[in-house]
Amino acid sequence: MKRTHYLYIIAATLGLMSFMASDEAMTKENGVYVINTTDIGKDIEGYQAPTPLKVYIKNNKVEKIEFLKSLETPKYYVKVKNALQEKWNGLSVKDAKVQQVDVVTGATYSSEAVIKNVQLALDYYQKKK
Repeated sequence: MKRTHYLYIIAATLGLMSFMASDEAMTKENGVYVINTTDIGKDIEGYQAPTPLKVYIKNNKVEKIEFLKSLETPKYYVKVKNALQEKWNGLSVKDAKVQQVDVVTGATYSSEAVIKNVQLALDYYQKKK
C-alpha cells in the first residue's frame, strides 16, 4: 500500500514539474514579460551553436534584447550583438515582428539565428500572454 502511495506521489510530482517547465520560457515580473529562447529555440543555430536570447516586453513593446552565453566564435558574435541588440528596442510587438534587420557582414549565420530567435520569442509572447 505504501509503495503504491509513493508511486502516485512521484507521478504527480513529475507531472507538475513537466507542467512548470513548459512555462519557464516566459516569466513575468513587475509588468515585464521575459521570453527566454534557450529551450524553445534550441534548434536555431548560428554558424556553430545556438544563439539564445532573452527578450523583454513591457506594455506590448520590446524593452530590450539580452544575448545569452553562446558557443559561437566570440569575435563574430560580439559584432552581431553590437549591431543587432537594439534594433527592436521601443517597437511594439506587432512592428518588431515585421522589422527588417540586415545581417552582419562576415557573421551571416549568427545574425540570421539571432533574428530567428527574436521572431520566435515574439511569436511565443503573442501566443502565451
